Amino acid sequence: MSKQATPIEKDAAGGASGRKFVLLLILCCFVLVGAAFLLWYVPYVGLNNISPHLPLILALCFGGLVLFGLGGALTLVFTILWGRNLFVNRKTRGVVIRFLFPILVGIGRLLGISKDDLRRSFIAVNNRLVLAEARKVRPEKLLILLPHCLQFHECSVRITGNIENCKACGKCKIKDLVAISKRHGVSISVATGGTIARRIVVETRPDIIIGVACERDLTSGIQDTYPIPVYGILNKRTHGPCFDTDVDLDLVERGLSTFLENGRPDPQRLGPSGPQ
Repeated sequence: MSKQATPIEKDAAGGASGRKFVLLLILCCFVLVGAAFLLWYVPYVGLNNISPHLPLILALCFGGLVLFGLGGALTLVFTILWGRNLFVNRKTRGVVIRFLFPILVGIGRLLGISKDDLRRSFIAVNNRLVLAEARKVRPEKLLILLPHCLQFHECSVRITGNIENCKACGKCKIKDLVAISKRHGVSISVATGGTIARRIVVETRPDIIIGVACERDLTSGIQDTYPIPVYGILNKRTHGPCFDTDVDLDLVERGLSTFLENGRPDPQRLGPSGPQ
């Protein structure tokens, strides 16, 4: 029986379980088998005239390639379904991020699946692979990366360069996120776009990132920061895209508990009424 996606996985990816991604991946397996058969069968007549052994040699070569591709694809499928580390490492995530996702986006378009649906499914799959690696890090090696649209739109305080400039007025979740980062002793930054996000990652050099953003920005961020693992949490857009967005603070807390070595806030940073 396959292991069901945990609540944190489904919630972080906006309720997506990665099912679309897995189904498209299985479809790719069938396409791979069919293409290999055709590539072997079509020249069969001509090759047989050259040498009676050539068709068999070609069949063995194609068979080896198909088995290699199927083995990798099925290992990935079972890892996604079971949530267990079946020889999954950075290279496996790299294959998904760099090669499979662009191919599956193309197939999804042909089947009429929207880009955002595929992105949500991709984020869910990426999160499952990151969890399968089960990487634990020290607080100083974890980065929380936030989008600027979480800030209240009428706020005049600039937090992009330094999020601690926040005046803690409580009109958005920035105040709470800063408090969470201090409680756990982790870095936290706000990015207005991909260029700034990449600069922040280069400067902080984290071993793992908990990223909050929309489907498009999370997907591009996961691709841009590879091989650094990014655990993606979709923001809430009750007022529309890129405007006074929101985030589930409990998901951020649970992500920190999952990836930090001690899994708990640093007691030295806590006073009787909260973070110092």
